[in-house]
Amino acid sequence: MITVVDYGMGNLRSVEKGFERFGFEVKISDNPNDIKHTDKLVLPGVGAFKDAMVGLRQRGLKESIVDFIHSGKPFLGICLGLQLLFSKSYEDGEHAGLDIIPGKVIRFDFSGKQENEKLKIPHMGWNQIDIVRQDNPLLKNVPRHAYMYFVHSYYVCPEDVDVVATETEYGVRFTSMVWHRNIFATQFHPEKSQQHGLAILENFGNL
Repeated sequence: MITVVDYGMGNLRSVEKGFERFGFEVKISDNPNDIKHTDKLVLPGVGAFKDAMVGLRQRGLKESIVDFIHSGKPFLGICLGLQLLFSKSYEDGEHAGLDIIPGKVIRFDFSGKQENEKLKIPHMGWNQIDIVRQDNPLLKNVPRHAYMYFVHSYYVCPEDVDVVATETEYGVRFTSMVWHRNIFATQFHPEKSQQHGLAILENFGNL
């Protein structure tokens, strides 16, 4: 069973459909008990970091997600679901995250950089990933410089470079995927990234 966390923010149905096309059993849930007993957990999300943390707390999901991750079972974060894993975000102030991965979430800033003045924020559309960790099981059958679909204004800065699985160039070179033990998380949207993104979902389901 793969459970997709519903905390009031996210394109849940498209993630669910992405897994279903490979025959995986998927449930969308905001019930902490479902999270506790599932085999694999997915935390998707779009929107503001602060609102997401409020949504998790109000539904009693924060502790159950942290406990699930510490259990060692496979976890996948998508977009905002990646950012929430970090210690803190500077989106509209400073806000504490789940603090699973030490580091921060900051905004793209191209001010004073003439060579990047035409780059728009949010970073939206197709861009390439550069695979840093070739042994990442979720990147099986994914080309080293595959194109993935992004929509974000903020990006993660891990304190430990060893968790970086892929990087992407957009004015700066930023972390676009992390991997640490049972934790996998992407800044891009695999469910919207056609063949190569769907391969990531299939690989996660097969763990």
